[in-house]
Parts: sequence; structure tokens; C-alpha cells
Amino acid sequence: MKGGARPGAGRPSKADEVKLIERLGPLEDKAFEALEKGIESGDFKYVQLFYHYYAGKPRETKDITLNTEQPLFEL
Repeated sequence: MKGGARPGAGRPSKADEVKLIERLGPLEDKAFEALEKGIESGDFKYVQLFYHYYAGKPRETKDITLNTEQPLFEL
């Protein structure tokens, strides 16, 4: 069984998250440049990534149509 607290399990501490963000900070300009190049080249994945963060992912819709009536129970 794997119940209970284990070393390394669970969410990282807030301090660890802040350290990671600080380490990634200097790469921010390069990341935006790479995103910009991908968008300018017309690569759909870059455009999709941009809009997912800029406008949010669209909600999934499901079209459910029933062509015939089906009984819920067989007697």
C-alpha cells in the first residue's frame, strides 16, 4: 500500500515555486522571441498556443442527437 505521507509526494512548497520562477525569469525574452518567430512563420501550434493563453481555450461542445426513440427498459 502507498497510503500516508511519503518523501517527495504532494505539491512543491511555495518557496520552491518562487525559486523556479526566478530561474526562468531571464529566459522570458527568449521565450517570447521564439513564440513570435513561430507565429510569424505561420506554424499553427504557435498560433494555437498564443490564443489558448491570450483568450482562453474554447469550451468543448458536444452535439447529441437522437434519431430514434429507444426504450429505457426492456420488458
